[in-house]
Amino acid sequence: MVIFGTALLAGCYLLGVLLGDILGSLIGVKANVGGVGIAMMLLMAAQYHMRKRGLMRPETERGVTFWAMMYIPVVVAMAATQNVIVAVKGGPIALLAALGSVALCACVISLINRAIQRTGAAAAWQAATPAAELE
Repeated sequence: MVIFGTALLAGCYLLGVLLGDILGSLIGVKANVGGVGIAMMLLMAAQYHMRKRGLMRPETERGVTFWAMMYIPVVVAMAATQNVIVAVKGGPIALLAALGSVALCACVISLINRAIQRTGAAAAWQAATPAAELE
């Protein structure tokens, strides 16, 4: 069902926001650090593992796809609520956190891409079909 895709996205978002808050408190920033990015990484990993195991049904995929199309407007709206100037004036920790999160996301994306290529699931991602069906 489509609602499962939405539930998957919501679960990843809530976990990502929680992890972003924990990361923020660990580095001494009273803000969410990379929560949306972490959520998107969790969603990609969840989709990959669900496809690999044949658990991602087309109806569930449509729920995720709908929200994926809404992703950019949501991110732009969320970014508009951030006060970057105040964060930068607060000290170098904001810049370090931003650079660290970008570097971390780049590393995780690279790891995910390598894992996908190693398992041969890249064709499944492009065809939007479970990897089990291609084998």
